[in-house]
Amino acid sequence: MIRVLVVDDDFMVAGIHAKFVARTPGFEVVGTARTGAEALQMCGDLDPGLVLLDVHLPDMSGLDVLQSLRADGSTVGVVMVTAERDAEAVRTALHGGAMQYLVKPFEFDDFAARMQRVREALTTLAAGAPDQAAIDRAFGAPAAAATTLPKGLSPESAQLVEDALSSNGELSAADCGEQVGLSRVSARRYLEYFVDQGLATVRLNYGNAGRPERRYRSTRR
Repeated sequence: MIRVLVVDDDFMVAGIHAKFVARTPGFEVVGTARTGAEALQMCGDLDPGLVLLDVHLPDMSGLDVLQSLRADGSTVGVVMVTAERDAEAVRTALHGGAMQYLVKPFEFDDFAARMQRVREALTTLAAGAPDQAAIDRAFGAPAAAATTLPKGLSPESAQLVEDALSSNGELSAADCGEQVGLSRVSARRYLEYFVDQGLATVRLNYGNAGRPERRYRSTRR
C-alpha cells in the first residue's frame, strides 16, 4: 500500500480527496494537512509515499512546499491537485518533480487512472533495475494503442487497461475495472476498443446461469 498525505486548506475538499484515495486500490490515507507548514511537518513525521498537494494554501504556496521537500532531499511522490491553471505554476510543478497535475474539479475515474499510473511508476522504480518499457511507463510515455482514442476515452486510462491486459492471462471488465480503479462499464469500453484495434481478443464464458461473461486477453502476450 502507498501511504498518502492529503494537503488542502478546505476540509471538505480534503475529505473528498481522502475518500477518493480510499476507493483507489493500492493506496491509503495516513493524514491530512491544511497548511504548508503542517504538510512539511507531517511529511517528516509520517514519511508518506505520496502527497496530494494543493497550490493555494493559507501560509505558503503548495509549489513552495514542493520546492522545500526537494531542497531537503525528499523523494516523496507528489501529485498536484488544484484549481490553479496558470502555465507558470504547471511549469514550476513539472520542474519540481511533480508526477501528475490534476485540475479541480475532476471525476473519480480520472483521479483513479492517474493514481494507478503513479503507483505503477513508484513500484517500478522501487523494484530494482527496470527495463525500457517500465521506464517509459514511469515517465508517462503514452500507450501506442491510445494515440487516436474515441471521444470519452483517455490515454492515461487506456495505458492502465493495456498494462492490466498484458500482465494478466485473461480478464473480465469487472476484474479489469477493479484492478485499475475504473468502473466496470468504463473498463469495458477500453477493452472493446482494444478488441476493435486487434490488440485484444474476447471469448464468451458460459456459466451455469445468466448471460455469458466476456473475457479479454491481450494479443501482445
